[in-house]
Amino acid sequence: MKRTFSAALLTALLLSSPVLFSQHTGSYPPGVKKIRDIVIYNDSAYYSAFPSVVKKKDGEFLLAFRRAPNRAIFGEKGTTHVDPNSYLVAMTSKDGESWTQEPGLLYAHAFGGSQDPCLLRLKDGTLLCASYGWAFLRPEAKSSEKVFTHGGNVAFLGGYLVRSTDDGKTWQGPLYPPHVEGDVRETPMGKPLPAYNRGALYEGKNGHIYWSVAVSAPNSEGKSKIGNHLLVSKDKGLTWAYSAPVAVDDKVVFNEASVYETPKGDIISFLRTADFEDFACIARSADGGRTFSKWQSMGFKGHPLQALRLPDNRVLLVYGYRHKPYGIRARILNAECTDFETAPEIVLREDGGSGDLGYPWAVQLNKNRVLVTYYYNINQGTRHIAGTILEIN
Repeated sequence: MKRTFSAALLTALLLSSPVLFSQHTGSYPPGVKKIRDIVIYNDSAYYSAFPSVVKKKDGEFLLAFRRAPNRAIFGEKGTTHVDPNSYLVAMTSKDGESWTQEPGLLYAHAFGGSQDPCLLRLKDGTLLCASYGWAFLRPEAKSSEKVFTHGGNVAFLGGYLVRSTDDGKTWQGPLYPPHVEGDVRETPMGKPLPAYNRGALYEGKNGHIYWSVAVSAPNSEGKSKIGNHLLVSKDKGLTWAYSAPVAVDDKVVFNEASVYETPKGDIISFLRTADFEDFACIARSADGGRTFSKWQSMGFKGHPLQALRLPDNRVLLVYGYRHKPYGIRARILNAECTDFETAPEIVLREDGGSGDLGYPWAVQLNKNRVLVTYYYNINQGTRHIAGTILEIN
């Protein structure tokens, strides 16, 4: 739908305000208080989405997101989640509330547009960023039937990582994770598809990094279904080894996933689903990720999910809500994440303009405050990066 210049300008002016208050007026659980909503980055020339955020070794906060042109500026009909000019960009903040005005380039892949930067800061300060990409092919391109395509001419490249050892000043890569045996897909270059997924990686107490990746493999009926499998790195993300299936089902699709390790040592994967009425799911390993018990529904809708350990070992679980009223939601789970069915739901925002929003990612600002970042739209306006600051006691 075309917007007039005056309408676009009005939206930009509204979104440029440093503080926006959501329409939610409901109560919060004891000890939880919403401070305010903020706009972190908004530019009507760009479609900005899929953020992640970490606290760096130097104490600054680093936020990465995917930025692509808003195709409306060219008079095109609409903007999608794949674009040849989709790059990983980053912004910094000293306090998590006031951010640099313009993002800097984090990484641009040589072969296509990049998606969903997923940041992880390791204990030694090393930064990892996992992503994946799409190649835009000319009509004469000849690809195998094993290449997954979007709209016919956009071919999936699979996953990659970039790595920084100087607090995000420079990034090395791309580093390509291994192909997971059994995945039927190939890159447009005819090679086995590198592992990928959108979601939080996690560094365990033993220094191993856990990553729940998406794998498309035949089910018992011979039909290709996407499930989740665990990869583990013992050398700070330089190389990866296959560990175990996380969640596989003949009917339910498991895709975007975040990993978390409990104080007891359980490895948990919080799973987005398809063909399951949008219910969030969980899978748990009690043996360090070597095996996982049967996945189960968490009893509520929302996706994708990310888990943040709070100072008292409780877990803030954040997720997007792509049903009316559209917005961002959360729950606070106990330390071992066993009360997901009974933990009260916290509505952070419910003023979204459509389901094209969400992908929240939380970071601890100080002992009592948390920033939840996400991408958002108001009245179907510019997709922008926003946040909600919570006080949790």
